[in-house]
Amino acid sequence: MYAIINDSNQQTTVRAGDVILCDLKKDAKAGETITFDQVLLVGNEGTVKVGAPTVKGASVTGEVLGEAKGPKLVAFRFKRRKNVRVKRGHRQHFTRVRITEINA
Repeated sequence: MYAIINDSNQQTTVRAGDVILCDLKKDAKAGETITFDQVLLVGNEGTVKVGAPTVKGASVTGEVLGEAKGPKLVAFRFKRRKNVRVKRGHRQHFTRVRITEINA
């Protein structure tokens, strides 16, 4: 069984046991359970339920593992022959979640 969930306008395909990175949830502590209510699609052995826009009564439950940092992203801007060079970058903060079950 698999599902496609929407978390802060980011769609992710999940299965039970998967570890995903979702947007930082500051109030979530390690060991807590978290529920994703916006399930866009649920598939199970050839049958597919597609939501309009979400599947009614479907939810995905996961266990919070902690926080993580994403890869370093560098934004470099320059203008040739003008001695203009700007280098900026950041590392996004994520929450690691292990998917425990899909309720459909």
